[in-house]
Amino acid sequence: MREPEHQLRSQNIEEELEQKNDMPLWQTILVITSCSFAMLTTTASNSAVSIALPTMEDDLEIPQAALDWVVAANPLSNGCLLLLFGRLADLYGRKKVFLLGSFWLVAFTLGCSFAQDALTLDILRGFQGLGSAATIPASLGILAHTFPPGKARAIAFATFAAGAPLGGGTGIVFGGLLTQLTPQSWRSPFYLVSGLTVLSMITAMISFNPDHPSTEEDQRVDWIGAFLVTTGLVLIVFVLGQGEVAPEQWSTPYIIALLIVGIIFVLLFLIWQYHLERVQNTTNNNPYPISNSYVVSLSLFALHHLPTPPPIMKMSLWTRARGRVAVVFCIACLNWCCFQGWNYWAILYYQNYVGYSPLRTTVRMVPMFVTGLLCNGFVALFVDHIPMTILVAAGTALTGCSALLFAVINPNAVYWAFGFPSAIIAVIGADFVFACGTMYVAKKCLPHEQSVGGAVFQTMTQLGTALGVTVSTVVFDRVLESRAADNGIDVSDIGSGGPQWLTLPAYKAAMWSCFAFGMCACLLTVIFLRVGIIGHRVRPSRSPTLTEEVEGQKTVTNSARQSAEKGQIERTSLFSAKDHHHLPAGDTEYTNPTTPIRKAHDITENVSCYRH
Repeated sequence: MREPEHQLRSQNIEEELEQKNDMPLWQTILVITSCSFAMLTTTASNSAVSIALPTMEDDLEIPQAALDWVVAANPLSNGCLLLLFGRLADLYGRKKVFLLGSFWLVAFTLGCSFAQDALTLDILRGFQGLGSAATIPASLGILAHTFPPGKARAIAFATFAAGAPLGGGTGIVFGGLLTQLTPQSWRSPFYLVSGLTVLSMITAMISFNPDHPSTEEDQRVDWIGAFLVTTGLVLIVFVLGQGEVAPEQWSTPYIIALLIVGIIFVLLFLIWQYHLERVQNTTNNNPYPISNSYVVSLSLFALHHLPTPPPIMKMSLWTRARGRVAVVFCIACLNWCCFQGWNYWAILYYQNYVGYSPLRTTVRMVPMFVTGLLCNGFVALFVDHIPMTILVAAGTALTGCSALLFAVINPNAVYWAFGFPSAIIAVIGADFVFACGTMYVAKKCLPHEQSVGGAVFQTMTQLGTALGVTVSTVVFDRVLESRAADNGIDVSDIGSGGPQWLTLPAYKAAMWSCFAFGMCACLLTVIFLRVGIIGHRVRPSRSPTLTEEVEGQKTVTNSARQSAEKGQIERTSLFSAKDHHHLPAGDTEYTNPTTPIRKAHDITENVSCYRH
């Protein structure tokens, strides 16, 4: 079946990029550096706030119950608008969106440093997140569009992923130093992040290539879908952050109502995206709506009275590679629940329970960032040798074990017994999942979908951050309330510190919940994510050593059989044009070594798929 014209143009552009990539070395380095700095500044902004949280609490007189909003306001706006900005970047130019997002980020990061009360800081942090929502998907799209599958792409994505631990280290190390040693205290880290963002913006102006026109014929924006998903995610994330501090906690009427409304909006968004994709793929052989459908009247009403632009997020994206893309998204969400939950409670444990200063806490978190840089270097070097399943499974298991070490921690033990190994292994899962996951998603997206694909991945990590901190906070509060009630103590009188014998079980319980998230991510990887090596593309040759014509039929030679036995011939999944699923070649699906080798005609058929 003939593929749509715009899809063929997208494939042609991808082939041109693969055939000719004559970017100078200095420009290549600056492109990677600028995109990585975007990730660095986003992470540094959040980690600097985390390390300075107790100081902000005292300076601005923020109630402990409201501290979560200082941290969550940025991820709230960031995570809820990633899809919209990803779509805008794909349509109107990734360089434009990146530069505008960077300028916005500089303005509101500086604004945060002048806040005089908690409410103003929360609002400015929320606006600050809009800049990150623009720069991150644009960065992922630029990297995927600039570097075709191969070693260069592996290095680019691994370096971009390294921006997360490096940014976390920059935020915590320099944030702790500036908070404790400068007169401006917690305001100084915002100056630092602003300067780094300006550097990233200047580098982007110099190195990024001009934006190419979008390859899509229909370049309208799905504003209805943008409204539905943004409203739904805002309400859900708001409830997650406010549920514990509401007057009646999760039983508060407005908490229940907003959660239900948020879920309804997200479900309507998914239905709307499915409707738009079916409309885009309508052909004579694939009519829509189907006459015998139960919702035909509703579909006809939408067709006649509502616009039908291309969807922001194709629902088929989740089903590509036999659903493995959806599995990667879910693993990213669960792994971030574990990692960010561990990070949040480890800092509070050191500062509120042990009583360390921001500087001493910083020193104990430094090993995590050193490991993060080493992990991303490891991914860049070995992603084309080790199956993705092994990397992701090992990473998620180790991140879960970092929470386990705190869940069984002995406060009287030396730092090297529990704190140091936990800091060493905590970031491994985040680095492996982010680097491998973004590369895998980029392979399954068309050139004009790269920013949207990265936005969906990043949205799942942001939701994981909100969910992990919220669930672990609920566990912490419930255990603390139970322990306090057993000892006849009013939990409202405990404060941020509290007696150590009372709060320690609550800290451990919170870490147990983070451990559960990590193990769920690991099990999901082992059971459902069967993906092999993703770091390179092997193009099958047309030479007779692979196939040859015998009496009008293609016969696989002995050399091809030997190559198949060694796992050198990759399988590809073809999607029909009516489903509008295009799976770019180049990933090797993971198979059990004991699986019998396919028949010769199957191998020949797959080879011919590459030719056409």
